[in-house]
Amino acid sequence: DTERNLNCYIHSLQKSLLLSLQFPESIKMGKRQHQKDKMYVTATEWTTIYGGKKAGRGSKSEFRKLPFHCCSLSLQPFEHPLCTPEGVIFELMSIVPYLKKYGHNPITGEPMDAKSLIKLCFHKNADGKYHCPVTFKVFNENSHIVAIRTSGNVYSYEAVERLNIKSRNFRDLLNDEVFKRSDIITLQDPRNLEKFDVSQFYHIKQSLTVDKEEEEHEPTYYLRLLNPETRATLEELALETAEPAKREGKEKQKVTARNAAHYSTGAAAQGFTSTVSAPVTENEAAIVDRDTLRYRQIKKKGYVRLCTSLGDLNLELHCDLVPKTCENFLKHCKNGYYNKTVFHRSIRNFMIQGGDPTGSGKGGESIWGTPFRDEFKSNLTHSGRGVLSMANSGPNSNSSQFFITFRSCRHLDGKHSVFGRVVGGMDVLAAMERVETTDQDEPKEPISISGASVFVDPYEEVEEKMKEQEEREREESKAKEAQELANKAGVASEPKVYRAGVGKYIQPAQPNRRKRPGEPAAQPSKKKKSGFGDFSDW
Repeated sequence: DTERNLNCYIHSLQKSLLLSLQFPESIKMGKRQHQKDKMYVTATEWTTIYGGKKAGRGSKSEFRKLPFHCCSLSLQPFEHPLCTPEGVIFELMSIVPYLKKYGHNPITGEPMDAKSLIKLCFHKNADGKYHCPVTFKVFNENSHIVAIRTSGNVYSYEAVERLNIKSRNFRDLLNDEVFKRSDIITLQDPRNLEKFDVSQFYHIKQSLTVDKEEEEHEPTYYLRLLNPETRATLEELALETAEPAKREGKEKQKVTARNAAHYSTGAAAQGFTSTVSAPVTENEAAIVDRDTLRYRQIKKKGYVRLCTSLGDLNLELHCDLVPKTCENFLKHCKNGYYNKTVFHRSIRNFMIQGGDPTGSGKGGESIWGTPFRDEFKSNLTHSGRGVLSMANSGPNSNSSQFFITFRSCRHLDGKHSVFGRVVGGMDVLAAMERVETTDQDEPKEPISISGASVFVDPYEEVEEKMKEQEEREREESKAKEAQELANKAGVASEPKVYRAGVGKYIQPAQPNRRKRPGEPAAQPSKKKKSGFGDFSDW
């Protein structure tokens, strides 16, 4: 303790000496000369005496990073990306007019020709986010992204390093095109982000712009910075306001006993609590989607025959359990989508895959034109041989490709939607499994689908029933409207006149009719007794 006190006293003396040297006019004498001394270095002492950081910005401006998915010229998300050999990305509609006017690189200011630009091919997942087509990892601000000069395909550096550089197999991972090590262009390296510094761009420093005619852009075109919450809100708003002309042209669907939900639209509560929504005073039942109504009425299985080059496969479809997946498969079979397609992938003791019109395993689309959601049921599993299931590239990315298992594959449960099974043609399935394959699991002898026959289609039956119900409801609605119009017309007609003068509209009372001979006399009504009586009626 004595040593600590001594050190503190020495430190206090040193501070006083420094203050006296820096500010002679502030020297104080007397008992209270050290009353402001602290046992630590204060912020004022650090900035004034010891040369600490001064307030205000230095000579260098703060680093402003441009996102990888934005054009380095317009600073907006690109739609048709091009890049320089150094990996700087531009938008086609922005860089071409700039080069025609100035003829130099907007980033460095050096001469540049449009022929030196390389067209890029970014890939998106089912959620519309850029990702690597090999590893399926979504790109973000910390991803190492590279492109191949010859093909323009964009990959993660991890995929190129493992599959091309380390194995010394310089072929494109998608189209198998040969390239050199020097053809690998780095688009984003998280350890070197200098080329994304917006403040260092040549066209920003020189304030160079291209005069364009005033064009109508989306509201988000002029937004420079967006946080994730704002971006998500704007995306949701764009979906709600998409194709307003088509939506306005459609008539509002009427609520009937058939399509009315057990819950309301919530408009009354929203109008009561919100200051933006228009007030609604009546609760209205929500309308159930037409597809949901159809799927509720499906109680049968579907049956299809696939005619292959090795024989016929009879398939049973679980339309009552996974209706959306089965409808996609049935409609493709009916419209000939699978005709002349091949089974492009076969792995012995595992499965055989087909349904891709391109035959590459990367094509195909659903009957709706977009991928649809997975349908999982606890009682539908990849158990046994001959299970029919959907192939996909991730969650909720089903299109047209399917596969048939050669054995139980329980590790696929919860990842691929099971929608049927083979009920006839197990010998054909065995013949498929015996076909030799290449190193890429492609059958050496092509196994093709010549056609498909649909035996039972539950969706057609339900569709006919729904059309009959809709026609019946339409007729009932017309009859009801006609009756209402007739009632209104009857009320508006002139009342019946019974007599002249005052009270001409009052119907006169019937006169007392005399008793005819032989007619029984009317029995007088019995007076009801009051009280409980003898309790005989209890």
